[in-house]
Order: sequence, then C-alpha cells, then structure tokens
Amino acid sequence: MLAKQPVSGRGYDWSVVALSCWFLGGLVLDGWAHNHVPELESFFTPWHAVFYSGFLAIAGFLTATLGRNHARGYPWRSAMPPGYELALLGVLIFMAGGVGDMIWHGLFGVEVSVEALLSPTHLALALGMTLIVSGPWRAGWRRLADAGEPMPGWVVLLPVLLSVTLLLSLWAFMTQFAHPLVEPWAAAGFRPRSQNFPSIRQSLGIVSILLQTGLLMGLVLLTAVRWLLPFGSLLLMFTLNALLMSFMQDHYRFIPAAALTGLGADLLIRWLKPSRERSGALRLFAFTVPVLYYVCYFAVLILTQGIAWSIHLWTGSIVLAGVVGLLLSYLIIPPLTTRAFSVRM
Repeated sequence: MLAKQPVSGRGYDWSVVALSCWFLGGLVLDGWAHNHVPELESFFTPWHAVFYSGFLAIAGFLTATLGRNHARGYPWRSAMPPGYELALLGVLIFMAGGVGDMIWHGLFGVEVSVEALLSPTHLALALGMTLIVSGPWRAGWRRLADAGEPMPGWVVLLPVLLSVTLLLSLWAFMTQFAHPLVEPWAAAGFRPRSQNFPSIRQSLGIVSILLQTGLLMGLVLLTAVRWLLPFGSLLLMFTLNALLMSFMQDHYRFIPAAALTGLGADLLIRWLKPSRERSGALRLFAFTVPVLYYVCYFAVLILTQGIAWSIHLWTGSIVLAGVVGLLLSYLIIPPLTTRAFSVRM
C-alpha cells in the first residue's frame, strides 16, 4: 500500500540544492554582468544561458519527480515529496512570470538599474525562485519534525542550511540597491551616481542596514528556533551570503566581517542555546548578532577605506540593527499572554 506521499531522502535534497546553486548562480552572474557591463542589453548572453539552463534543469527534475510518482500510483495532488509541493508551484509561477515579462517589455520597454529588480514581472520570477530554492528547507523542516529529531548533525542539516542560504541570497540580490555590502554608503570616498544631498545618502545607508538585518535575522531566527544548529552553521550561511553579495560590486573586503560574525553567532548559540523554551536567550541572541555584524562591518571600513559618517550616525545604526533583530524575535516567539479578568457590569 502506498504512503500518503512519496518519501524523499537526503540524496533528493542534495540534488535540488545542487540544481538550485546552478539556478541562483546564474542569476548572480547575470547581476554581476549588468553591474559591470552597462551597455549589456541583449537577451542572448552567457550569463542568461547559465541562469535559464539552471531553471530548465531544476524544472525538469521536479517535473520528472511528479510524473514518476504519478506513474507509481500517487494522485497528482500528492505525487511530490513533502515540502516540495510548493517548489513545483514555483516552476509554474516562474514560467508564467517569464511569459508576462516578455509582454511587459513589449508594452513598457526594458527596465534599467533598480527598475529591473522591482518590476512586477521580475518580482513574480523571484517568487517562483523563492518557492523552488527553499524546497529542501521546507522538506527538512517537515521530515525532521516527523522524526522528532530537534538536534540533527551536519550530515542531516547541511542541505537545509544551503537551501536557506540560497533563499537569503536571492532576496539580498533582489534588494541589492539597499545592501551595505553592495553599496557601502558609509565608506569615505564612496561616490554613487547621485553625489548630492548627503542627508539622503545617509538615510539610504541606514535603511539598507535595517532592511538587510530584517531579511537576515528573520531567516536565522526561524531556523535557530526550529533546530539547535550544529557549530559552524551560521559561519557557513553568513560567509556564503557575503561572498555572493560582495561579488556584485567587488567589495570582497566585507567577507571576513561576515565570517567573523557567523563564528560569533555560532558561539552565541552554543552558549545561550536559544529556543522557544528559552525566549530570553533567543531575544539576547536576536539583538547581539546584528550588532556584532555591523561592528565588524564598520571595523572593516575603518581599517580599509575610512568612514564618512559621524560616530553618532554609525554607532546608532549598529544599535538600530540590534533593535530590528530583537523585534523580530517577538514576532517569532510572542511574549506569554495572561488571561484577562472578566469585569462584572
């Protein structure tokens, strides 16, 4: 008798992770090309070839899974392994977004600069990618929940960590116009396209820190609450994400800062053991990690290029980043509520 859904193992997770790396790697290469080759306008480029061949590979793999399991007797609605149903939906959304993108270009022209990241059809493509690359993360979440294994080791958890890192990097890429590793607004001598209005440049720099803190800590806290992560997990996640984002504008000096933060975050997990049951420890972790991240970030600027901002501005930005992480911890684990007393009228 067939199970309710087909079971996937770590080998399947690794296959999806590998194809997702191909897929997202093509996107990052294409972003690098557009940042370094301004006159690039043709669709037929080596970077597009890597990107779309990656999509075709992972779409073919997921579709073949659906067809194979249906042939084994599973109904269409339950023929995908747990956690991968939305990945197949992501394939359909990406295809629809691609068709819509061609129509959009025909009606409104080709996007330029930040427009390319915010156009509705490109956001639809990003949504499809989100559902695809996060498949192993969802599958691991459900599989380990069923197994009752809250403390998996590296062998079990590595595909999950790579999946959530790809998800983080995707949305860091989509918001790279407000990313301190791509546009270091606080650096002395940094000259973006708009060189006037220093207060606006300072505001954009602060907003970029707060936005990326929200993206980073939202995913970190969700994962840390679900599992007690093995040592080195956040070192891997932070370093790979910084590597991909630094590649956009060749700011590789920030990679050691991210790696040092990841190491510090791993030490905090080992020391604090944040969890749903230890909400105080989780809130301290949520505040401390972004503070450490931007202490290291500004230290790199001081040692390399210098900081154009006043000490009031950059130290305050560090504290605000910690506040963002702290507030996110209250969304993930709300404070305990007490029963209200009824009042007789």
